[in-house]
Order: sequence, then C-alpha cells, then structure tokens
Amino acid sequence: MTGRLVAVNLGVVTEAEWAGDASGRSGIDKRPVGGRVAVSPEGVAGDFIGERAHHGGPDQAVYAYAEEDAGWWSAELGRELPPGAFGENLTTYAVDVTGAVIGEQWSIGSALLQVTKPRTPCTTFAGYWGMPDLIKRFTVRAAPGAYLQVLRPGDVGAGDPIEVVHRPGHGVTIGEVFRAMNLEPALLPRLIEATDLPEPLREKAHRRLSGSRP
Repeated sequence: MTGRLVAVNLGVVTEAEWAGDASGRSGIDKRPVGGRVAVSPEGVAGDFIGERAHHGGPDQAVYAYAEEDAGWWSAELGRELPPGAFGENLTTYAVDVTGAVIGEQWSIGSALLQVTKPRTPCTTFAGYWGMPDLIKRFTVRAAPGAYLQVLRPGDVGAGDPIEVVHRPGHGVTIGEVFRAMNLEPALLPRLIEATDLPEPLREKAHRRLSGSRP
C-alpha cells in the first residue's frame, strides 16, 4: 500500500490560558513547512513541544493525521482545517491511519517509522479549536490519528510516497486501541494480543481488565 505525504507541519510557540504547559505555552499550532525536514527518535526537527510530560518521547516522536479525516471534520463543522490543524506533524493521503496496525512500519523519504498508539484528545486541543465539547465529539468519531516512533532517522518532505513495508499479523489497529480505551471496553483483551503496543498502554489495559482503573 502506498500513500502520499501531503505536508510536514511544525509547531510554533503559542501562549494561551488553555495551553497545557505549566508555563502557558503549547506547540499544538502546527503549520506546513517547505523542503526536507529531519526526523529522529527525539522527534521532528524544528518542532516545538510544550508539555513534555504528555507529548513527545520515543513512542510519540511523530504524530500523523489523515487528510481524509480532516476533510470529514471540515464538512461537519463548516470550517477550514488546513494541514497541521489537528496538531499533526505529518498530514497523510491514501493511508488508512485509523486502520493502521500497531507495529506497522511506514517508509517515508529516507526515514522508517513505526505505528505505536492512537492520540488521546486533551483540553489543549479543545482550547485551540475553541470547542468545549471537542473531546467528546473527537472521541465518538474515533478517528484519532496515529503516533509513530522513528526506527531509522532520515528526512521527509511534502509529496513523498508513504509505503507500508511491514504489517504485524496480530491485526490490532489504531482504531481498535482507541475504542477499547475510550468507548468499547469489551475490546480490551484484543490489546494484549498487540505485541508492539507500548508497555505503559499494555499495563493500563491489564489494569482495566483486572478492574483496577485507570
């Protein structure tokens, strides 16, 4: 399966009362940039990350969101949502992001990335959009986008093909993980089958299965 990278988006410093960082700064306002951009296990070069306690890190080095899903929201809300509007680093086209399997590997430019887990909507996201009910609506829609880790550093740029070069056999998808953790607890046993699921998320699934939330 081959898709396309629509845009690479980098966060600019935004100071607002809704920003999650203790200093009142956020990097959720991401905007497309031209040329090639380096990606590494530390993240995307030039990207600003405000609240590092919940954003960034090896399992969340890069965030991808599908142009098709952004289009659904644009029609639903009657507002323009350009690349970067979801706080994503990579805006994709013709890649089934919600249906991506945990551990699936994408070749983009000279980099190799691996799908790790879905994004969880937060109050910073709702504040950025000016929609108090966004967390609920985003959760119900269940098209959360995917976090990726960088297996091979390299550079990426708009127009690059996105090729799925490996897909684990367990078949547990980004969408299933998101629904299991937020909407359909009956799916939690499936998460244990996802061998590439980040350990903190696996432990959370185990706790919920044992009845000791969160």
